[in-house]
Amino acid sequence: MLAAVTAAVLVVMLGATSVSADEPAEDPGQPVDIAASAIAALNAALQGFFNSGVVNDLTNTVLGGDGESYWLTNNLRTDLVPTTVLQDLGLGDVIPKLPILGGGDSGGTVPDDGLRREYLVVWAGDNNVLDRSGKQLTSLPDVITPDLLGKGDQIGPDFFAVVDATKGSSTYGKVVNTATVGPLVENEPHHMQYIWHKGNNIFAGGLFTDVTYVIDTSELPALKLKHVNLPTDTLCGSVPDAYWVTKDGGAFGTYMGGPDVPGPCTYSDGTTRIGNGFAGSPGELVRLDANGETVFEAPATPETAENEQRCDNIPQLAAATCANPHGIQAREDLDVLITSDYNEPRNIILNPVQAPSSYLRRPTVRTWDISDLDHPKLKAVSFLPDGPRVGKVPHQEEPRAAMETTVTNLPEHKGAFASTMQGGAIYYSPDITADEPEWREVFDLTTSNKAADPSRNPYGGGSNAGWTQTSLDDKHLYVAVAGRTPSGTDAGSPSYILKLDIQDLLASGTDVSCNIDTIEETVAGGAESDCPAIVDTLPAPGGPHWGTLDNLELVEDGYYHETSDVRRIAYSNYFVARTGLNGDHRVCLADINDDATLALDEEFVDETSGESCIDFDRESWPHGDWGPAKPHSMLFVTADADIK
Repeated sequence: MLAAVTAAVLVVMLGATSVSADEPAEDPGQPVDIAASAIAALNAALQGFFNSGVVNDLTNTVLGGDGESYWLTNNLRTDLVPTTVLQDLGLGDVIPKLPILGGGDSGGTVPDDGLRREYLVVWAGDNNVLDRSGKQLTSLPDVITPDLLGKGDQIGPDFFAVVDATKGSSTYGKVVNTATVGPLVENEPHHMQYIWHKGNNIFAGGLFTDVTYVIDTSELPALKLKHVNLPTDTLCGSVPDAYWVTKDGGAFGTYMGGPDVPGPCTYSDGTTRIGNGFAGSPGELVRLDANGETVFEAPATPETAENEQRCDNIPQLAAATCANPHGIQAREDLDVLITSDYNEPRNIILNPVQAPSSYLRRPTVRTWDISDLDHPKLKAVSFLPDGPRVGKVPHQEEPRAAMETTVTNLPEHKGAFASTMQGGAIYYSPDITADEPEWREVFDLTTSNKAADPSRNPYGGGSNAGWTQTSLDDKHLYVAVAGRTPSGTDAGSPSYILKLDIQDLLASGTDVSCNIDTIEETVAGGAESDCPAIVDTLPAPGGPHWGTLDNLELVEDGYYHETSDVRRIAYSNYFVARTGLNGDHRVCLADINDDATLALDEEFVDETSGESCIDFDRESWPHGDWGPAKPHSMLFVTADADIK
């Protein structure tokens, strides 16, 4: 029977591409249009056969700037969602038609326990034949044809997984909904904003498709697509990476890659820069309104060359630039936003061979004037200083690949941190409002590598630091460390979540003493009294790259309130498969103990394996048997009606 259904679905798909058995395509070597009805038909057929307890009637469509339709389909598991929740979503007419799976007489099987739910929304990509690195890429198909659409290793929809993150809930840790997006596939889901606040939409980027999805979370566990921001909406930038949502609900986004087309591009301020094309250089900062419409495109590079340290571009530009913004955070009270430059993306992520130059990894951070939110202006380009280590390769020098930056939060603090992925170092500037902020290395991952696993060579280069975040009370700094992959005689480095005490450093104000400037300090920690101190190195096997803070607290009135006393974090073990940093595709929660140390939440378990953490390498999802998925970023969120 399944074979018959699959055959029938393929017939529908072929029909959707206007190709019939009697009338072959004019050019069979061209890609087949797999949009709209093709994926919708396949989804519907698979859902019908494998997910009889799933409601997928909740689909909404928006019109893109290109005149095409884009959609999001919720796939709610009725056995995990209380009947009252389904009724609140307007599914009262659907409930009587659902199979009764062991409880009640009105459909759902989860009793209404009166407990308001908190969810972990995870932006995940379908894992398929295209997720290869290095030489493996040379064996990929030239075109995507209908035979590549299906289950397992074949190409399927990307989605937002909605996971019950409510401690004490009977469905804790279970995926209650997957909201698939279409018609685009192979988005390579990447970052959303760093933390969610009441009333925010989610801004979620697709690296490879150059699209920002704007998601309404007000009726969780269901999601709604509000807008798609397309490549034609950001002509001077590509490869959207991360977002920072401002208090008015709008957002800033880092577009790491260059303009869509090589050559001159004129930005919203009327100035022009010469770029080397899609996923190249220079990147830009984009201001989006609350619905995700482009308000302003700001050049991330000055009109003069950036050559304090070597900045290669391929093809090389007349005015060299390191402007490939990745990390982003802001202090609206200080009118300052900060971004960190990671790399020229196409030669790191999309090339089937080793990146041709170590100097594509960037050693720069940028500060921006956001006194007028809708007209951001580049204020300063800061080159991070080199440290005392000698890298085994040039891109493992301390300042290289400045992936993330994080601001302090309290009014009395004006500092910010930056971490380098390949360089394995953490930098600090005590005052980002300065015309030329001063940066210094204050921690080397060699120190924490040694603490996490004394049996290995602690060398910090290539340790792959990712998510970097100050605690909301400015007491601690969190860093996800994926570790260095073993190679040859190199046993690699451990993977862990690093937590540092930064209270003495911030108490120094602008008179900071800490400076990692000797080899001894890279191994043993800084010699000065205000240097960050290790609180914990939580073992995190599988390669953590991203994380988020849980800033929501369920209080006595039965509603969630935002809190700065964060008691847990979430992290995911995935970067980008095509770089070779694939991770083990798990999403984990860690509790924060009273002594500030971290403990893996062993109650947050996979519903299939029963082991700690949610394993995204599973065969079945609420939207069908699509096989393993790649979870990149996540946010703690709750419905509008459940938060005050």
